[in-house]
This record gives sequence, structure tokens and C-alpha cells, in this order.
Amino acid sequence: MSRPPGLRAELAKALAALNADVVHVGLFDYAGIFRERRLRREELLGQAETALFANVLPKWDLAEQIMFPGPYGSEAIAYDAASLRRYPFEKDAAALVAFYAGPQAPIDPRNVLASQVARADALGLDAHVATEFEFIVLNETAESLRAKKFADLVPFAPDNRCWSGQTAATHAGFVSDLEACLTAGDIDLFSLSVELGPGCFEATLKHKPAMRAADDAAFFRLFTKAFCRGRGMTASFMSLLGAGFPGIGGHISLSLVERKTGRNLFADHADAQGLSPEAKSFLAGIIATVPEIFPLIGNTVNAYRRLAPGSWAPKTVSWAPYNYAAAVRVAAESEAMTRLELRLPGSDLNPHLAIAAMLGSGLDGLARKLQLEAPPITSGGPNEIPQGAERLPLDLLSATKAFRQSAKARELFGAPFVEHYAALCEAEDAALRKAVSAAEVQRYLEA
Repeated sequence: MSRPPGLRAELAKALAALNADVVHVGLFDYAGIFRERRLRREELLGQAETALFANVLPKWDLAEQIMFPGPYGSEAIAYDAASLRRYPFEKDAAALVAFYAGPQAPIDPRNVLASQVARADALGLDAHVATEFEFIVLNETAESLRAKKFADLVPFAPDNRCWSGQTAATHAGFVSDLEACLTAGDIDLFSLSVELGPGCFEATLKHKPAMRAADDAAFFRLFTKAFCRGRGMTASFMSLLGAGFPGIGGHISLSLVERKTGRNLFADHADAQGLSPEAKSFLAGIIATVPEIFPLIGNTVNAYRRLAPGSWAPKTVSWAPYNYAAAVRVAAESEAMTRLELRLPGSDLNPHLAIAAMLGSGLDGLARKLQLEAPPITSGGPNEIPQGAERLPLDLLSATKAFRQSAKARELFGAPFVEHYAALCEAEDAALRKAVSAAEVQRYLEA
């Protein structure tokens, strides 16, 4: 990845349009956390084409423990001027995304997605992506969580019921203030509503080009968590918080649009499911490849708790029109709205990697003109496993083993990334292998 010429002038013009005197500039790590520096406009522009950042981000785990040998130092980064957005927590401020442009470029999550976007671009196609997040709001501060040792968590809106109009009315001020915060950060919402269970909300973001959609998703979580902390609460995007809380998803909807004609490549309303042959090949690619690259969708131990029996999360590699139990849900209300919805990720997904997984596997199916041989599932619920559908990995370690051994993963994302990311996922699994829950002690101590 090289640094584009003329970037300084482009950034200066964009910052002037936003009237931004301060810029929060950073990179997204493997957890989707924005690691930033706060700079004045003059300082940012002065080193726009020679910028550096610590090279540690791809080499530590979610607990910021170093996992790989050095040397550690500064490495060249490049700014993406198209990523610039307003920053809602400070007057006359903006946020700007960078990516590694030196030795670590092949393993940078944003670059992994950029390579898949480039594949679509070479075909004259634009990937349009929308994301949807469920999240839990807790009546807990950073201090109360630690005082309680992260146990006995108290939810905000404990009386909430799924899609409850009463909860929506009672907490309308919280919801509208959060929406205002997100809007001030250039997050374009389709909806923001209460969802399933105590403290549970759901936000649907409007569709954007794939890279912008991934950035929006990551900033949505950042802004939501910061907004809640500012009100003495905590927003959780963990896939499963524990007993009494629902599993929460981070779904990805995707369509491909022909750049020359503006036509939705996925739509064919003469078909029984409303899908074109290209859409079926794209879907077949997802079904064929996602089981081998599942750590790109679930990279935490907790992500696999959501797939346990009794949850609404899909547990198989499957598809169906409008079936919430399917891994890929087909929606074709109109030609413009025809899309594939990947329902496998939890809300703790890395947006850049999960979108890269969906786009990369689908484009592979399109390139190979794969036939959609698996029939749509016709059943499925919290405790149902549709007959004949392949079961998903049950834990991070088994998922990572398949990922490391996958020739297709190396073909699509490059061997350096596969080896590096697999090592990180294995370390993440090992970090919790000796962790014993209170439920385990209760079950086994006196048995």
C-alpha cells in the first residue's frame, strides 16, 4: 500500500469544509478498537504524507499483551481522506482513519477489506453494505463493574420486552439523544429501537460502499459506548453477557451494483427467490467458504457462546428467504432492495474482517460460477438444527484450526495474514482456557 500523492491538499480542503481544527486520527486494530492520536489541523497536515504510528497494534491481543517478537517502533501509515467524518464529542473536531503502509500492510484489517473491494472494483462492481447491531445497555460505570468484579450486572430498562412501545416511550429521551450523537458523528441510521430483553437495543445503519460501511460500524460502537459512559452507563457488544441476557448479533447485508448501469446484480424477480444467477453463485461461495474462514466472523471466545442451544443465532451453514434461522437470509422486496444478509456474526465482530469474509467468499463463488446446490432450509428456531445443514464451528480453537489449514483462506487473504491472524486467535483461546466460571464451580464443586 502506498501513500497517495496530493493527500495534504485533499485533507486540507475536507477539513476546512468540516471547520475542523482538531483531528482524532488512528487505526482500527483486530478488535475493531480505534487507536488514535489527537492532533491540531496544522500538525496533521504538516506530516500528512510522512505520517508514522507505533507498529504494535497487529502484535498484541485484546488485553494488550504482546504476542510477537519485535522490533517495535514507528511504521509508515497512510491517511484515507474519504474516511474523514465529524467527531461528536468535541467542538470543531473530526475523525480520520489511517492504515499501515509499511511492512505490516498485508495484515492490517482495513487493508484486508480493501483487497476484496479492489477485486469487486476490477469487475466493475460496487459492494453496498449495511450493518445491524444489537447491544445491551447496563446501569454500570467503569468503577461499579470493577467493584463488582464484573458480576451481577444491572441492566438499563430491566422491564423491556421485545419491540416494546412502552419501553420506547419511557426511554425516548435516551434513544433520541443517542441518535443525535450518532448523527453528529456522520453515522446514518435507518432505525434505532428497543429489542429482545432487559437493556437490549438494536440499530440498523443505512447501506454505504463497503469500506465506509465498515468504518461506520466501528465508529457506531465507539460512539455508542462513549455516549453511554458519559451518562454513567455501559454499552455492551459482547455476543453473550450471560444468564438473563440474550445473544446479540451484528448482521451484514450486502448487494453488488453494476457501476455502469446502476443495476443490482443480485436481483431477478422472474426467479422464485428473486435472485439472479450471479447472486446464487455469490451465495454458494459464502456457503462453501465461510466454515473455513469463520475466525474472520468470530474472533473471540465469547462469540461462540451465542451459538449455544436455545439462542436465535444461526448454528448451521444454510440459507433461506426471510428465515431468521438461516446463516444467510435472502431478502428481495424490490430490485433495489435485493440483498443477502449474513446473520452469523455477533455484535463483537471486527467489521472490516467480517465484511471482507462475506465479500471475498462471495466473489470467489461468482468468479467460479458456483452452483447453489444446497436447498433453502424450511425450519429453524432457538433449538432446531435444520436437517442436512452443516454445523458451524463450536469454539474459537476448532474454527482457527480450520482457518489455518484452509487453502482458500490463503488464496483470498494471503498467507502472511492467515498465519498471523491464526496465531492471535489461538492465543485468544488459550487466554481463557484456565478461566473457571461461577457456574462451573456450582456444578462441579460438590458433585
